[in-house]
Amino acid sequence: FEAPENRRRVHRRLIGMSKRGISLLALGAQLASASRAFSARAVSSARVAPLRSARWGAKAAIGFGVAVGAAAASAEHAEGKIAFWERRQGEHSWLEEVLGEKALEWVKTQNAKTVAFLGDPTGTPLYERVLTILTSKDKIPYVRKIGDKYYNFWQDKESKRGVLRRTTLESYRTGAPEWEVVISVDALCEAEGESWVYKGSALLDEGSEVQPTRTLIYLSRGGADATVTREFDLEELRFILPSEGGFVLPEAKSSVSWQSRDVLLIGTDFGPGSLTESGYPRTVREWTRGTPLESAVLVYEGEATDVAARGYVSRHGDFRYEWRTRSPSFYTSKKELRSRGADGSAGAWLSLDGSVPEDATVQQFRDQFLIKLRSAWRGHAAGSLLAVRISDIAWGPGGRSLEQASEAALTPIFIPTATTALDDSTRTQSKLVLTVLDAVKIKVLSLSCLPDGSWACDKADSAEPLIGGRSISAVDDDESDEVWLTEWTHLQPHSFSLGSVAKGISALRGNQEQLRQLPPQFSAAGVKVEQCYATSKDGTQVPFFVLRSPEKKGPVPTLLYGYGGFEISLTPNYMSATGAAWLERGGCFVEANIRGGGEFGPMWHKSALKADRNKAYEDFEAVAEKLLEMGVTTSSQLACRGGSNGGLLVGNALVRRPDLWGAVVCAVPLLDMRRFNKLLAGSSWMAEYGDPDTADWGFMQQYSPYHNVDLGAKYPPLLVTTSTRDDRVHPYHARAFVKRLEEAGNCEGLLYYENIEGGHGGAADPKQQAFMMCLYIEFLCKTIGKDYAPFSEQKQATLAA
Repeated sequence: FEAPENRRRVHRRLIGMSKRGISLLALGAQLASASRAFSARAVSSARVAPLRSARWGAKAAIGFGVAVGAAAASAEHAEGKIAFWERRQGEHSWLEEVLGEKALEWVKTQNAKTVAFLGDPTGTPLYERVLTILTSKDKIPYVRKIGDKYYNFWQDKESKRGVLRRTTLESYRTGAPEWEVVISVDALCEAEGESWVYKGSALLDEGSEVQPTRTLIYLSRGGADATVTREFDLEELRFILPSEGGFVLPEAKSSVSWQSRDVLLIGTDFGPGSLTESGYPRTVREWTRGTPLESAVLVYEGEATDVAARGYVSRHGDFRYEWRTRSPSFYTSKKELRSRGADGSAGAWLSLDGSVPEDATVQQFRDQFLIKLRSAWRGHAAGSLLAVRISDIAWGPGGRSLEQASEAALTPIFIPTATTALDDSTRTQSKLVLTVLDAVKIKVLSLSCLPDGSWACDKADSAEPLIGGRSISAVDDDESDEVWLTEWTHLQPHSFSLGSVAKGISALRGNQEQLRQLPPQFSAAGVKVEQCYATSKDGTQVPFFVLRSPEKKGPVPTLLYGYGGFEISLTPNYMSATGAAWLERGGCFVEANIRGGGEFGPMWHKSALKADRNKAYEDFEAVAEKLLEMGVTTSSQLACRGGSNGGLLVGNALVRRPDLWGAVVCAVPLLDMRRFNKLLAGSSWMAEYGDPDTADWGFMQQYSPYHNVDLGAKYPPLLVTTSTRDDRVHPYHARAFVKRLEEAGNCEGLLYYENIEGGHGGAADPKQQAFMMCLYIEFLCKTIGKDYAPFSEQKQATLAA
């Protein structure tokens, strides 16, 4: 205040902020901050008043700011922080311009600040270690049988974007197969000047007797959900050009399926009215080879408020069906189908509307449906799996009536219990293999579909439920009951085997042929896995897994991970990079199976939907408190991390219980729940969260982190990451939340990093994955690990090595 230019600057700022209606509390905080800057400037300048005057100016301004802020705090508390922030909704709307000049300049500044504080991970020993794990030649090259060849998509240091390649089973069995390159994505990027990311393929299936020769390849720019679709010849190993009659769809969030060799069922962006409010296809069209895309014939359409509409063909054995579906919500769909002959003939369209619950999922097994229930139906509990003949339950012209279809005989295949839930199912030629969670431990069952269509349970596997994973997939569900079997635990790396379930799942164990074994990627010596339970606020028991070394005395830096949404189960996975970057250095890792997930079936998920969303957050907080009670860690050493819906979880963890955490890592998050349904795919998730444009906002506002920033709170260090190319969850959420906290000035250690590529996955290739991982690991080391000797000791040892 001694310097006239400083007084004038404060006065101008005061008037300007008052005109903009900024609260007195924020004003007081900014005045105090400004005065510190002025006093620092006074100290560093020989032309201003002595140090004593500078200190007096600082004290006076801070005192005035605190007094004004305190008076404003009580007023703001009376009106409520949510109402306060709602009146300012839109103040960060400029950050919605993904590629806007002002927004990108802000991103650039934030990225530079974060890298300056944490350091550039590229080239560091930890980065090289993680990158080596992600690109290791020892990784298992999982294969998929197409015709008489076995295909694999592979990424390593030389092929960072990857190569699609193929070999024979005989060659694969040698351990050093001779690979034939089908597509090099890196070479394609260089030739076309694009940043392509491989997003998969759709094979032309003309029946079990016909060798596949064509497929559709999906390519994404920078990892976005939107893809370019191109037809590819598997014999000549080249793309089919449009001038040759090849199918090519421009970039969009398309739905594409082969109806026949010369006709595609497509849903894509045809201009106004062709997409739903969620940004997905609203129509299904038949596109004939050699005709312009614009001439594709409209055959089906949904509503603008639907999530999406889709057309596709399914086949198992000799039974082929063409489908048309529309999804009114994320968890419901209306379905109709017709039979398709190998000669292209088609039956009449039949409906499942009214005969099958809209929220049930349906899978084909020969001429039957396998119906997985999300709600109780006809005396069967939610989570059950039922079998029924398609001809009995589909109704319409030439078929049964709705009344008859509604009484179709159902065969229970799986019946859940209080602790068991169906996690996955795989069909082979004659078997159905079920992967079941039993208190979040894995067990596998199998059933036989007899020639008359009846079902019989095979002898059960005698193995105890595993804290780990077992993945089973069919080698070729047309030809045999052979399966690929992959097994792992948190600490034991994956093994990959070939076996048969022809005699049931019990006969598989001990008779499979192990094809690959991943070597250990980190030292798990001394690390133990323990399943524990926390008691949530309403008394619910919430399981979680703790990975730590009991030999470490006293509390240690601990990373708690969670998701809790969309009925997605968090099951054990081999830690590989996390093990090397965190466990091996003495850290503890915890995974929480909170409500909102699918670990105990649909009801575990539904118990945290919409107005009950708080249950997921209370579960997460209960796990954190249990870790403190167990002495595993302390609040200053405890961090939480989550991405996407998990980003919303940890965003709420930050604003609800800042006292619990020493740091928070929030990735590709939803955070502004007032705007989420207006941005990109957000509208499709209203079945999970609610509709903020209705009375739902009454409960949704309680878990919108953007609206629950408390100006009087002190928040722990926070690292928020996202991707400019994320076209699923808008980067605005991450940007605006950080901007709000930055303006509030009450989150010391606030950092933000936005990867230009990566899509919703946050990274487009292994190098970007290693960079982003090392960034948050270094953040944790500088926050919850700053006083933990083993971290600094190991870092010094690594640097010395």
